[in-house]
Amino acid sequence: MGSRRQFLGTAALVAAPAVRVSAGERSLADAGNRVRRYVTLGRTGLEIADISFGSSRLREGEERLVRHALDKGVNYFDTAESYTDGQSERVLGNALKGRRDQVIIASKTWAQASAPKEAIMADLEGSLRRLQTDHVDIYFNHAVNDVERLDNPEWHEFCDRAKAQGKIRFTGMSGHAGRLVECLDHAFAKDLVDVVLVSLNFGQDPEFLDRFTRGFDFVARHPELPRALRKAKELGVGVIAMKCLMGARLNDMRPYEQGGASFAQAAFRWSLSQEYVDALIISMTSEAKIDEFLGASAGRSLAAGDKALLHTYASLNGASQCRQGCNDCAGACPFEVPIADVLRTRMYATDYQDLAFARSEYAGLDGNAAACLGCDGAPCRDACSYGLPIADLCAPTHRMLA
Repeated sequence: MGSRRQFLGTAALVAAPAVRVSAGERSLADAGNRVRRYVTLGRTGLEIADISFGSSRLREGEERLVRHALDKGVNYFDTAESYTDGQSERVLGNALKGRRDQVIIASKTWAQASAPKEAIMADLEGSLRRLQTDHVDIYFNHAVNDVERLDNPEWHEFCDRAKAQGKIRFTGMSGHAGRLVECLDHAFAKDLVDVVLVSLNFGQDPEFLDRFTRGFDFVARHPELPRALRKAKELGVGVIAMKCLMGARLNDMRPYEQGGASFAQAAFRWSLSQEYVDALIISMTSEAKIDEFLGASAGRSLAAGDKALLHTYASLNGASQCRQGCNDCAGACPFEVPIADVLRTRMYATDYQDLAFARSEYAGLDGNAAACLGCDGAPCRDACSYGLPIADLCAPTHRMLA
Protein backbone atom coordinates (compact mmCIF):
# COMPACT_ATOMS: atom_id res chain seq x y z
CA MET A 1 0.00 0.00 0.00
CA GLY A 2 2.87 2.33 0.72
CA SER A 3 4.08 2.34 -2.88
CA ARG A 4 0.55 2.97 -4.13
CA ARG A 5 0.03 5.91 -1.77
CA GLN A 6 3.38 7.35 -2.70
CA PHE A 7 2.40 7.10 -6.33
CA LEU A 8 -0.96 8.76 -5.68
CA GLY A 9 0.71 11.66 -3.97
CA THR A 10 3.01 12.30 -6.88
CA ALA A 11 0.85 11.14 -9.77
CA ALA A 12 0.18 14.62 -11.06
CA LEU A 13 3.93 15.15 -11.41
CA VAL A 14 4.46 12.05 -13.52
CA ALA A 15 5.10 12.90 -17.15
CA ALA A 16 1.90 12.39 -19.10
CA PRO A 17 1.88 11.89 -22.84
CA ALA A 18 -0.88 14.45 -23.45
CA VAL A 19 0.25 17.90 -24.62
CA ARG A 20 -1.17 21.15 -23.27
CA VAL A 21 -2.90 23.36 -25.78
CA SER A 22 -4.74 26.63 -25.51
CA ALA A 23 -8.53 26.81 -25.36
CA GLY A 24 -8.59 28.71 -28.64
CA GLU A 25 -7.17 25.71 -30.50
CA ARG A 26 -10.07 23.44 -29.64
CA SER A 27 -13.54 22.90 -31.00
CA LEU A 28 -14.93 20.22 -28.71
CA ALA A 29 -18.65 20.78 -29.27
CA ASP A 30 -19.23 19.88 -32.89
CA ALA A 31 -22.80 20.82 -33.74
CA GLY A 32 -22.74 18.17 -36.46
CA ASN A 33 -22.30 15.36 -33.94
CA ARG A 34 -25.28 13.04 -33.58
CA VAL A 35 -26.12 9.45 -32.71
CA ARG A 36 -24.48 7.15 -35.25
CA ARG A 37 -25.19 3.78 -33.65
CA TYR A 38 -28.24 2.11 -32.14
CA VAL A 39 -27.99 -1.11 -30.18
CA THR A 40 -30.40 -3.86 -29.19
CA LEU A 41 -30.79 -3.85 -25.42
CA GLY A 42 -30.53 -7.54 -24.68
CA ARG A 43 -33.66 -9.64 -24.78
CA THR A 44 -35.91 -6.59 -24.52
CA GLY A 45 -35.47 -6.00 -28.24
CA LEU A 46 -35.46 -2.26 -27.60
CA GLU A 47 -33.21 -0.32 -30.00
CA ILE A 48 -31.53 2.53 -28.13
CA ALA A 49 -28.87 5.12 -28.87
CA ASP A 50 -25.44 3.99 -27.71
CA ILE A 51 -25.00 7.34 -25.89
CA SER A 52 -28.23 8.33 -24.23
CA PHE A 53 -29.79 10.95 -22.00
CA GLY A 54 -29.32 10.79 -18.24
CA SER A 55 -31.65 13.26 -16.55
CA SER A 56 -30.63 13.15 -12.90
CA ARG A 57 -29.89 16.90 -13.00
CA LEU A 58 -32.70 18.02 -15.32
CA ARG A 59 -34.66 20.97 -13.94
CA GLU A 60 -37.73 23.04 -14.73
CA GLY A 61 -37.40 25.06 -17.92
CA GLU A 62 -34.83 22.78 -19.55
CA GLU A 63 -37.12 21.15 -22.10
CA ARG A 64 -34.86 22.54 -24.84
CA LEU A 65 -32.08 20.15 -23.77
CA VAL A 66 -34.36 17.15 -24.18
CA ARG A 67 -35.54 18.33 -27.59
CA HIS A 68 -31.97 19.07 -28.69
CA ALA A 69 -30.89 15.55 -27.76
CA LEU A 70 -33.94 14.09 -29.50
CA ASP A 71 -33.17 16.05 -32.65
CA LYS A 72 -29.63 14.63 -32.52
CA GLY A 73 -30.95 11.09 -32.57
CA VAL A 74 -31.06 10.31 -28.83
CA ASN A 75 -34.09 8.11 -28.20
CA TYR A 76 -33.50 6.70 -24.70
CA PHE A 77 -34.23 8.89 -21.68
CA ASP A 78 -33.36 7.74 -18.16
CA THR A 79 -34.98 9.34 -15.12
CA ALA A 80 -36.25 8.55 -11.60
CA GLU A 81 -38.96 9.78 -9.30
CA SER A 82 -36.33 11.21 -6.94
CA TYR A 83 -34.39 13.20 -9.53
CA THR A 84 -34.58 16.93 -8.79
CA ASP A 85 -37.70 16.32 -6.67
CA GLY A 86 -39.75 15.19 -9.63
CA GLN A 87 -38.70 18.05 -11.91
CA SER A 88 -36.76 15.66 -14.14
CA GLU A 89 -39.83 13.59 -14.96
CA ARG A 90 -42.02 16.67 -15.43
CA VAL A 91 -39.57 18.25 -17.88
CA LEU A 92 -39.31 15.01 -19.84
CA GLY A 93 -43.09 14.77 -19.94
CA ASN A 94 -43.39 18.30 -21.30
CA ALA A 95 -40.59 17.93 -23.83
CA LEU A 96 -41.64 14.54 -25.19
CA LYS A 97 -45.35 15.30 -25.44
CA GLY A 98 -46.55 14.28 -28.87
CA ARG A 99 -43.35 12.32 -29.53
CA ARG A 100 -43.83 9.44 -27.10
CA ASP A 101 -43.82 6.88 -29.91
CA GLN A 102 -40.31 8.03 -30.90
CA VAL A 103 -38.66 7.41 -27.54
CA ILE A 104 -37.89 4.83 -24.89
CA ILE A 105 -38.30 5.98 -21.29
CA ALA A 106 -36.87 4.40 -18.15
CA SER A 107 -37.64 5.46 -14.60
CA LYS A 108 -36.76 4.18 -11.14
CA THR A 109 -37.92 3.90 -7.56
CA TRP A 110 -36.27 2.96 -4.28
CA ALA A 111 -38.15 -0.27 -3.46
CA GLN A 112 -36.74 -1.38 -0.14
CA ALA A 113 -36.80 -4.96 1.16
CA SER A 114 -40.00 -4.27 3.13
CA ALA A 115 -41.76 -2.03 0.58
CA PRO A 116 -45.39 -3.08 -0.04
CA LYS A 117 -46.58 -3.48 -3.60
CA GLU A 118 -49.20 -0.77 -3.13
CA ALA A 119 -46.54 1.80 -2.26
CA ILE A 120 -44.40 0.79 -5.22
CA MET A 121 -47.40 1.06 -7.53
CA ALA A 122 -48.13 4.53 -6.13
CA ASP A 123 -44.55 5.56 -6.95
CA LEU A 124 -44.92 4.29 -10.51
CA GLU A 125 -48.24 6.03 -11.03
CA GLY A 126 -46.74 9.28 -9.77
CA SER A 127 -43.95 8.92 -12.33
CA LEU A 128 -46.45 8.23 -15.11
CA ARG A 129 -48.40 11.38 -14.25
CA ARG A 130 -45.28 13.52 -14.30
CA LEU A 131 -44.07 11.91 -17.52
CA GLN A 132 -47.51 12.34 -19.10
CA THR A 133 -47.53 8.78 -20.38
CA ASP A 134 -49.41 5.58 -19.69
CA HIS A 135 -46.29 3.42 -19.44
CA VAL A 136 -42.53 3.35 -19.02
CA ASP A 137 -40.47 0.96 -21.06
CA ILE A 138 -38.10 -0.01 -18.23
CA TYR A 139 -38.69 0.35 -14.49
CA PHE A 140 -35.63 -0.02 -12.28
CA ASN A 141 -35.26 -0.81 -8.61
CA HIS A 142 -32.95 2.09 -7.87
CA ALA A 143 -29.42 1.93 -6.36
CA VAL A 144 -29.64 -1.67 -5.18
CA ASN A 145 -26.90 -2.70 -2.77
CA ASP A 146 -28.75 -5.38 -0.83
CA VAL A 147 -29.92 -8.74 -2.20
CA GLU A 148 -32.92 -8.64 0.15
CA ARG A 149 -34.35 -5.81 -1.93
CA LEU A 150 -34.19 -8.08 -4.97
CA ASP A 151 -36.01 -10.88 -3.14
CA ASN A 152 -38.88 -8.75 -1.83
CA PRO A 153 -41.98 -10.73 -2.97
CA GLU A 154 -43.98 -7.51 -2.99
CA TRP A 155 -41.67 -6.10 -5.67
CA HIS A 156 -42.24 -9.14 -7.86
CA GLU A 157 -46.00 -9.03 -7.36
CA PHE A 158 -45.92 -5.36 -8.29
CA CYS A 159 -43.89 -6.08 -11.44
CA ASP A 160 -46.29 -8.80 -12.56
CA ARG A 161 -49.32 -6.57 -11.98
CA ALA A 162 -47.78 -3.50 -13.62
CA LYS A 163 -46.79 -5.52 -16.68
CA ALA A 164 -50.25 -7.04 -16.94
CA GLN A 165 -51.75 -3.53 -16.77
CA GLY A 166 -49.38 -2.29 -19.47
CA LYS A 167 -47.72 0.25 -17.16
CA ILE A 168 -44.23 -1.18 -17.54
CA ARG A 169 -42.68 -3.37 -20.22
CA PHE A 170 -39.42 -4.51 -18.62
CA THR A 171 -37.78 -4.40 -15.19
CA GLY A 172 -34.25 -3.93 -13.98
CA MET A 173 -31.91 -2.88 -11.21
CA SER A 174 -29.39 -0.07 -11.00
CA GLY A 175 -26.34 -0.05 -8.77
CA HIS A 176 -23.00 1.56 -8.10
CA ALA A 177 -22.00 0.58 -4.56
CA GLY A 178 -19.72 -1.96 -2.97
CA ARG A 179 -22.04 -4.98 -3.14
CA LEU A 180 -22.89 -4.45 -6.79
CA VAL A 181 -21.38 -7.70 -8.05
CA GLU A 182 -23.07 -9.72 -5.31
CA CYS A 183 -26.42 -8.21 -6.28
CA LEU A 184 -25.83 -8.77 -9.98
CA ASP A 185 -24.90 -12.42 -9.40
CA HIS A 186 -28.05 -12.90 -7.34
CA ALA A 187 -30.28 -11.20 -9.91
CA PHE A 188 -28.85 -13.26 -12.76
CA ALA A 189 -29.00 -16.57 -10.87
CA LYS A 190 -32.71 -16.05 -10.17
CA ASP A 191 -33.54 -14.40 -13.51
CA LEU A 192 -34.90 -11.28 -11.82
CA VAL A 193 -34.03 -8.54 -14.32
CA ASP A 194 -34.27 -7.69 -18.00
CA VAL A 195 -31.80 -4.77 -17.85
CA VAL A 196 -29.07 -3.59 -15.47
CA LEU A 197 -27.72 -0.07 -15.10
CA VAL A 198 -24.27 -0.14 -13.51
CA SER A 199 -21.43 2.18 -12.66
CA LEU A 200 -18.62 1.41 -15.08
CA ASN A 201 -15.63 3.51 -16.09
CA PHE A 202 -12.00 3.09 -17.05
CA GLY A 203 -10.98 3.72 -13.43
CA GLN A 204 -12.67 0.46 -12.37
CA ASP A 205 -10.70 -1.71 -14.76
CA PRO A 206 -8.07 -3.70 -12.82
CA GLU A 207 -5.96 -3.97 -15.97
CA PHE A 208 -6.30 -0.64 -17.76
CA LEU A 209 -3.90 1.59 -15.85
CA ASP A 210 -1.44 -1.16 -15.05
CA ARG A 211 -0.10 -0.68 -18.56
CA PHE A 212 0.97 2.81 -17.56
CA THR A 213 1.79 2.47 -13.88
CA ARG A 214 3.74 -0.80 -13.98
CA GLY A 215 2.31 -2.28 -10.83
CA PHE A 216 0.85 0.76 -9.05
CA ASP A 217 -2.68 -0.56 -8.60
CA PHE A 218 -4.71 2.55 -7.83
CA VAL A 219 -7.89 1.77 -9.71
CA ALA A 220 -10.97 0.46 -7.98
CA ARG A 221 -10.77 -3.22 -7.30
CA HIS A 222 -13.77 -4.56 -9.13
CA PRO A 223 -12.20 -7.57 -10.85
CA GLU A 224 -15.45 -9.54 -10.76
CA LEU A 225 -17.58 -6.91 -12.50
CA PRO A 226 -16.53 -7.91 -16.04
CA ARG A 227 -17.31 -11.54 -15.21
CA ALA A 228 -20.77 -10.63 -13.91
CA LEU A 229 -21.55 -8.47 -16.92
CA ARG A 230 -20.41 -11.16 -19.33
CA LYS A 231 -22.94 -13.40 -17.60
CA ALA A 232 -25.58 -10.75 -18.28
CA LYS A 233 -24.79 -10.92 -21.97
CA GLU A 234 -25.00 -14.72 -21.95
CA LEU A 235 -28.48 -14.46 -20.41
CA GLY A 236 -29.66 -11.74 -22.77
CA VAL A 237 -29.85 -9.12 -20.03
CA GLY A 238 -29.31 -5.59 -21.33
CA VAL A 239 -26.32 -3.71 -19.87
CA ILE A 240 -26.23 0.09 -19.65
CA ALA A 241 -23.21 1.85 -18.15
CA MET A 242 -23.29 5.01 -16.04
CA LYS A 243 -20.74 7.09 -14.10
CA CYS A 244 -18.48 6.68 -17.13
CA LEU A 245 -16.49 9.87 -16.47
CA MET A 246 -14.97 8.84 -13.10
CA GLY A 247 -16.12 11.97 -11.29
CA ALA A 248 -16.65 14.15 -14.37
CA ARG A 249 -14.05 16.80 -13.62
CA LEU A 250 -14.16 17.88 -17.24
CA ASN A 251 -12.59 21.29 -16.73
CA ASP A 252 -9.46 19.62 -15.37
CA MET A 253 -8.89 18.13 -18.78
CA ARG A 254 -9.53 21.06 -21.10
CA PRO A 255 -5.85 22.11 -21.15
CA TYR A 256 -4.87 18.63 -22.37
CA GLU A 257 -7.45 18.20 -25.13
CA GLN A 258 -6.51 18.87 -28.70
CA GLY A 259 -7.60 18.29 -32.28
CA GLY A 260 -11.31 18.40 -31.42
CA ALA A 261 -11.10 15.30 -29.20
CA SER A 262 -12.08 15.37 -25.55
CA PHE A 263 -11.58 13.37 -22.38
CA ALA A 264 -15.32 12.65 -22.21
CA GLN A 265 -15.26 11.15 -25.69
CA ALA A 266 -12.25 9.01 -24.76
CA ALA A 267 -13.96 7.77 -21.59
CA PHE A 268 -17.13 6.93 -23.53
CA ARG A 269 -15.18 5.04 -26.16
CA TRP A 270 -13.56 3.00 -23.39
CA SER A 271 -16.96 2.07 -21.94
CA LEU A 272 -18.49 1.29 -25.33
CA SER A 273 -15.49 -0.84 -26.28
CA GLN A 274 -16.27 -3.33 -23.50
CA GLU A 275 -17.86 -6.40 -25.05
CA TYR A 276 -20.51 -6.65 -22.35
CA VAL A 277 -21.77 -3.05 -22.60
CA ASP A 278 -24.74 -2.24 -24.81
CA ALA A 279 -24.97 1.51 -24.24
CA LEU A 280 -24.27 4.27 -21.73
CA ILE A 281 -26.13 7.18 -20.19
CA ILE A 282 -24.64 10.50 -19.22
CA SER A 283 -26.13 13.59 -17.61
CA MET A 284 -26.72 15.99 -20.48
CA THR A 285 -26.72 19.46 -18.95
CA SER A 286 -26.14 21.75 -21.94
CA GLU A 287 -26.53 21.71 -25.69
CA ALA A 288 -22.76 22.04 -26.09
CA LYS A 289 -22.15 18.98 -23.90
CA ILE A 290 -24.72 16.99 -25.86
CA ASP A 291 -22.88 17.84 -29.07
CA GLU A 292 -19.54 16.98 -27.50
CA PHE A 293 -20.72 13.71 -25.97
CA LEU A 294 -22.31 12.46 -29.18
CA GLY A 295 -18.93 12.80 -30.88
CA ALA A 296 -18.13 9.41 -29.35
CA SER A 297 -21.22 7.66 -30.73
CA ALA A 298 -20.31 4.50 -32.66
CA GLY A 299 -16.88 4.53 -30.99
CA ARG A 300 -16.23 0.88 -30.19
CA SER A 301 -12.48 1.14 -29.68
CA LEU A 302 -10.09 3.74 -28.31
CA ALA A 303 -8.93 6.36 -30.77
CA ALA A 304 -5.43 7.78 -31.06
CA GLY A 305 -4.67 9.85 -27.99
CA ASP A 306 -7.49 8.40 -25.88
CA LYS A 307 -5.21 6.39 -23.59
CA ALA A 308 -3.11 9.48 -22.92
CA LEU A 309 -6.18 11.50 -21.93
CA LEU A 310 -7.49 8.78 -19.62
CA HIS A 311 -4.10 8.33 -18.02
CA THR A 312 -3.73 12.07 -17.49
CA TYR A 313 -7.18 12.31 -15.90
CA ALA A 314 -6.43 9.46 -13.51
CA SER A 315 -3.09 11.02 -12.62
CA LEU A 316 -4.72 14.36 -11.83
CA ASN A 317 -7.69 13.02 -9.88
CA GLY A 318 -6.66 9.62 -8.53
CA ALA A 319 -5.70 11.00 -5.13
CA SER A 320 -9.13 12.54 -4.44
CA GLN A 321 -11.59 10.26 -6.24
CA CYS A 322 -13.51 7.71 -4.20
CA ARG A 323 -14.02 4.42 -6.03
CA GLN A 324 -17.43 3.54 -4.62
CA GLY A 325 -17.27 0.04 -5.99
CA CYS A 326 -14.16 -0.77 -3.97
CA ASN A 327 -15.96 -0.69 -0.59
CA ASP A 328 -12.81 -1.47 1.40
CA CYS A 329 -13.97 1.14 3.92
CA ALA A 330 -17.19 -0.76 4.72
CA GLY A 331 -17.35 -1.55 8.41
CA ALA A 332 -14.50 0.77 9.35
CA CYS A 333 -16.77 3.25 11.12
CA PRO A 334 -18.14 2.14 14.52
CA PHE A 335 -21.05 4.57 13.98
CA GLU A 336 -21.96 2.90 10.66
CA VAL A 337 -21.36 5.97 8.53
CA PRO A 338 -21.88 4.84 4.90
CA ILE A 339 -18.52 6.23 3.84
CA ALA A 340 -18.62 5.38 0.12
CA ASP A 341 -22.13 6.81 -0.29
CA VAL A 342 -21.19 9.97 1.60
CA LEU A 343 -18.20 10.47 -0.68
CA ARG A 344 -20.37 9.80 -3.73
CA THR A 345 -22.62 12.71 -2.74
CA ARG A 346 -19.51 14.82 -2.18
CA MET A 347 -18.56 14.04 -5.78
CA TYR A 348 -21.88 15.46 -6.97
CA ALA A 349 -21.20 18.68 -5.07
CA THR A 350 -17.50 19.21 -5.73
CA ASP A 351 -16.95 17.48 -9.09
CA TYR A 352 -20.34 17.87 -10.75
CA GLN A 353 -20.74 21.33 -9.18
CA ASP A 354 -24.40 20.54 -8.45
CA LEU A 355 -25.04 21.32 -4.81
CA ALA A 356 -28.82 20.90 -5.02
CA PHE A 357 -28.52 17.41 -6.51
CA ALA A 358 -25.86 16.48 -3.94
CA ARG A 359 -28.07 17.60 -1.06
CA SER A 360 -31.01 15.65 -2.45
CA GLU A 361 -28.93 12.48 -2.76
CA TYR A 362 -27.39 13.00 0.68
CA ALA A 363 -30.83 13.34 2.26
CA GLY A 364 -31.82 10.02 0.69
CA LEU A 365 -28.99 8.00 2.25
CA ASP A 366 -29.83 5.44 4.92
CA GLY A 367 -27.29 7.13 7.18
CA ASN A 368 -25.09 10.21 7.10
CA ALA A 369 -21.78 11.56 8.38
CA ALA A 370 -23.07 13.44 11.43
CA ALA A 371 -20.99 11.19 13.68
CA CYS A 372 -17.85 12.41 11.91
CA LEU A 373 -18.26 15.88 13.41
CA GLY A 374 -17.23 14.67 16.85
CA CYS A 375 -14.82 11.92 15.85
CA ASP A 376 -11.04 12.12 15.85
CA GLY A 377 -10.90 10.14 12.62
CA ALA A 378 -8.91 7.27 14.07
CA PRO A 379 -11.31 4.41 13.09
CA CYS A 380 -11.21 5.16 9.36
CA ARG A 381 -7.71 6.59 9.13
CA ASP A 382 -6.26 3.64 7.20
CA ALA A 383 -9.50 2.21 5.83
CA CYS A 384 -9.02 3.40 2.26
CA SER A 385 -6.75 1.21 0.19
CA TYR A 386 -6.07 4.17 -2.09
CA GLY A 387 -5.04 6.57 0.62
CA LEU A 388 -8.04 8.91 0.69
CA PRO A 389 -8.18 10.93 3.95
CA ILE A 390 -11.70 9.79 4.80
CA ALA A 391 -12.05 11.77 8.03
CA ASP A 392 -10.96 14.97 6.29
CA LEU A 393 -13.64 14.47 3.64
CA CYS A 394 -16.70 13.11 5.44
CA ALA A 395 -17.15 15.75 8.14
CA PRO A 396 -16.98 18.69 5.68
CA THR A 397 -19.38 16.81 3.42
CA HIS A 398 -21.92 16.61 6.24
CA ARG A 399 -21.55 20.32 6.96
CA MET A 400 -22.00 21.12 3.29
CA LEU A 401 -24.93 18.82 2.52
CA ALA A 402 -26.88 18.14 5.71
